[in-house]
Amino acid sequence: MIRFFILLLIFTSLYSSKVETSRWANGETYLMFLERNDLPVKQLFYNLDKDDQLLTQEIRSGINYQVLKDTKKIKQLFIPLNDELQIHLYYHKEKYNFEIIPIISSTKTESFTLKIKHSPYLDIVRETGSKKLAEIFVSSFKYSLNFKRDLRKGDTLVMVYDQKYRLGKPFSMPTLKAAMIEMKKKRHYIYLNDDDRYYDQKGNEVEGFLLARPVKGARISSRFTKRRFHPILKRWKAHLGVDYAARRGTPIVAAGSGRISYAGRLGAYGKLVKIRHNDGYETRYAHMKSFRRGIKRGKYVKKGQTIGYVGTTGRSTGPHLHFELRKNNRATNPLRVVQVTTKKLKGKDKKAFLKLKKNYDETIALHLENETDYLKFAKLDTVCYFYNGGFCE
Repeated sequence: MIRFFILLLIFTSLYSSKVETSRWANGETYLMFLERNDLPVKQLFYNLDKDDQLLTQEIRSGINYQVLKDTKKIKQLFIPLNDELQIHLYYHKEKYNFEIIPIISSTKTESFTLKIKHSPYLDIVRETGSKKLAEIFVSSFKYSLNFKRDLRKGDTLVMVYDQKYRLGKPFSMPTLKAAMIEMKKKRHYIYLNDDDRYYDQKGNEVEGFLLARPVKGARISSRFTKRRFHPILKRWKAHLGVDYAARRGTPIVAAGSGRISYAGRLGAYGKLVKIRHNDGYETRYAHMKSFRRGIKRGKYVKKGQTIGYVGTTGRSTGPHLHFELRKNNRATNPLRVVQVTTKKLKGKDKKAFLKLKKNYDETIALHLENETDYLKFAKLDTVCYFYNGGFCE
């Protein structure tokens, strides 16, 4: 089915129709988009199940989407939801159809080095043009290092990261794999391990600002995924949070200090609490049985404070907490960010980590030895850019 529409897209673009790439307007919702383009709102929104309706809220302003149209009407639309899934709208047999399909993309491991002139954030943006990379680097070190106090002009910075490409262009947030920054002649490293957590060169977990689990002692019944083929529904879905199975009435605590921005019922979420934290973070706690007394919009809560109790309200098959973490309203994996204490790897886990660390250290060492060169590491399928004060060519 997917291959058919890809071929249709290519064929019609060559003959009677044309493909246009546009940017999603700031502040525009999926529903507004349908209305503006005279597309059937009932069929393409109100007739969708609640999960798909919620998923349409993941469309980001500024994202590139593709439209295939002829002189009369839109034939197909491809609208990315995240870096794994996209909405596919198509006209077939005299009606419009809606489906969620995987995004075809490729991933490259890339790396670069630079000398600090102003600050890590400004220098990364000036060298690469990527604010996303700059934000990722700064946020990864912010809880362990003090850039304002200890960083000096001329200190060295190295990043190794994965970048996805769609239609030949960078797509979605990069994933930081390893990084090094030199401060006061001492080098500080960070590595993304196979368990999706960051560790320093000694195998100690890099501590974050949130708690490990909003429900103590609960088991994880469903993990975060942007791309999953539902075995029962037989279609692509996304699970943009982590589910913690626990008995009805088990206390739920705030994963971090912040101010409540919402407390009430909300569709498939059931009874929901949203908490805004620093740095653009927001946590969501869904399917609650009830809220703790005094929990309401505008109230400030502290990390670890009880905010409600596990239930099964909304679209839920059993008592559990659906926990989401969002950064600037973009869903992210809580297990990668949310931590309670610094974990130390041991035994087989540490042995595997040290092997991974060695590979990244070799890449970083090559950067440090060849700062004025431009090299391509075919063995690693890695494109490495080396700078000496200039811009990326």
